[in-house]
Amino acid sequence: MIVGGIAGIIFWGGFNTFMEYTNTLEFCVSCHEMEQKVYKEYKKSVHYSNPSGVRAICSDCHVPKEWGPKMIRKIKASNELLHKVLGTIDTPEKFEAKRFQLAKNVWAAMEANDSHECRNCHDYGAMHWEKQRRRSSEKMQVAYKEKKTCIECHKGIAHNLPAEAMAQEEDDVPARPAVDPQAAPKPLKSMDKFLEEE
Repeated sequence: MIVGGIAGIIFWGGFNTFMEYTNTLEFCVSCHEMEQKVYKEYKKSVHYSNPSGVRAICSDCHVPKEWGPKMIRKIKASNELLHKVLGTIDTPEKFEAKRFQLAKNVWAAMEANDSHECRNCHDYGAMHWEKQRRRSSEKMQVAYKEKKTCIECHKGIAHNLPAEAMAQEEDDVPARPAVDPQAAPKPLKSMDKFLEEE
C-alpha cells in the first residue's frame, strides 16, 4: 500500500512536471514548423515585446489555465502530433496552404469560450478608457457595450493573418461615413459611468 502510494506520488509529480513543460515557449517552438514561421511572427508582436515588459507566451493564449480544460486541450493537441508525424505542414508551402483553416479553428474555439485565455490578462473593468488612443477607446467601448468577445476584433495580434482572412476582412468592411472629429464621443472616465448609460 505504501509502495503504491509512493509510486502514485512519483507518477503524478512526473505527469504534472511534463504537462507544465509542454506549456513552455521552448517546447512550443521546438518543432521547425513553429520555429520557422509562427515564432518569427510572434517575436514581432506586442505579446512578445511591449512597453510594460509583460510577455504572453503560446500557452497563455492557446492553453486554458484550469486543470480540466487544460487536459482536454492537451488531448486535442495529440492530433497535432499525428500531423507532425504525417508531415501535414512540414514545409512553408504546406503550412500556408493550411494556415487559414488552422486559424479558423483557433478563432472558433476562442469565440466559443468568450476569449477566455485573453481575459486571463485583459479585463474591460480594469481598462482606463481615457488613457487609450481615442479611436481605440471608442471601439473598445462599443465592443464592451455590444458584449463582443476579444477575438472578433483582434485576429492577427500574435500571428500574421492568413491571406484569405485579409481578403475576407476587406470584403466585410463597410464604407466609413464622414465623421466630424469634434462630434466624436469622448472616452468615458470610468466603467461605472459607462454602465449607467446602458
